[in-house]
Amino acid sequence: MIKKKIVVYTHGCKVNQYDSDAMLKILQQAFDVSDELEMAEQYIINTCAVTAEAERKSRQTVTKILKINSDAKIYVCGCASQRDAMQFERDGVVYVSGTDGKIALAKALVSSEEFDKKASNFSIGKEYEENEGVLSLRTRHYIKVQEGCNNFCSYCIIPYLRGRSRSRNIDNIKKELDEAVKVAKEIVLTGINLSAYGLDNGSSIAELISELKDYDARFRLGSLEVGVMDKVLLDATKALKDFCPHFHLSLQSGDDVTLKKMNRHYTTEDYARAVDLIREYYPNGAITTDIIVGFPTETEEQFEGSKAFARKIKFSDIHCFPYSSRNGTVAGKLHTLDKATMDRRTKEMGEVKRELVNDYLTAQIGVPLNVLFETVDKDGIWCGHTENYVKVYSKNGEKNTIKTVVPARLYLDGLCE
Repeated sequence: MIKKKIVVYTHGCKVNQYDSDAMLKILQQAFDVSDELEMAEQYIINTCAVTAEAERKSRQTVTKILKINSDAKIYVCGCASQRDAMQFERDGVVYVSGTDGKIALAKALVSSEEFDKKASNFSIGKEYEENEGVLSLRTRHYIKVQEGCNNFCSYCIIPYLRGRSRSRNIDNIKKELDEAVKVAKEIVLTGINLSAYGLDNGSSIAELISELKDYDARFRLGSLEVGVMDKVLLDATKALKDFCPHFHLSLQSGDDVTLKKMNRHYTTEDYARAVDLIREYYPNGAITTDIIVGFPTETEEQFEGSKAFARKIKFSDIHCFPYSSRNGTVAGKLHTLDKATMDRRTKEMGEVKRELVNDYLTAQIGVPLNVLFETVDKDGIWCGHTENYVKVYSKNGEKNTIKTVVPARLYLDGLCE
């Protein structure tokens, strides 16, 4: 019997992607599955609400799907629908739920292809929700080890949508790893607040990493907070057989007054100290970050300080984006800056980003780098990432294979031989 097709389309973070992979694992029992927007009978949209733009793109996906198949049945879940389900109430959408119960949704669809329940699940989990494994359609394999966040940064809506921090049982993590390493060359540990792993069960992110030392796989960490960066954690990474020295260390602002208004519990001095420690262990390691431009209280002087701090740290890349007001947050009550100022500051921080990216890439020329090749274009040019997350292009790649490449020059958004 020919299976009907279902697409699980994901917006947002690596945790969302992992949740989608967990749904795909279940759905493949009854459906031909895909994670691309292509012709199918049914679609699940896993939404994002981190910014207003992320929500807009989530809504827009409904329209895109109906252009592909006007008779499609669409199921919506995730952060944007948890925040405001009504924005997805339209023709074609037969079910809307929130951040919890994604596994239950997938199981319901497997048990009955006519599942069209309008009743919704908007509860927020208090315990870590286990799954039945994941089906990853990509070379890099994500493993979620933590859910939720207790930080309540003044600009962030996510703790209100995902709930409090809760850690995954180490035995269940290792059980999933046992299967993942059979097919994946690289494993990425991820969570809504990865640094909080273990705080609710007497463990820590360093202890978790120590448990991975016997696995034959390349390990990469998701976004980390400054407060966990110490010698214990870095010693644990050094004990792994193959660790990727790429640290995405969340910053948000390079100005201390703005950091305090954001309810970020560190100073720029704390941040710089953490970066210095990382570079003691990994001199060629990559330090990437997020910077919010135009926080409501950010003055011109504070913005200039943020740019100067980014240059001081010498990031290898910056995800810079304009502040997005979120109703329900502390900062959401503040008056936002005018659009012209936001646009100008975003452009200026983007120029700093490009300058620093170019500097870091140039420093990698002539350095032997281990590249995990992932995709190939129509001209036979392979693309992959190094341990320090530099994109490398080569004619000599092979899917899901790690090869040593000595880059010779800058090329597109990375390097090539």
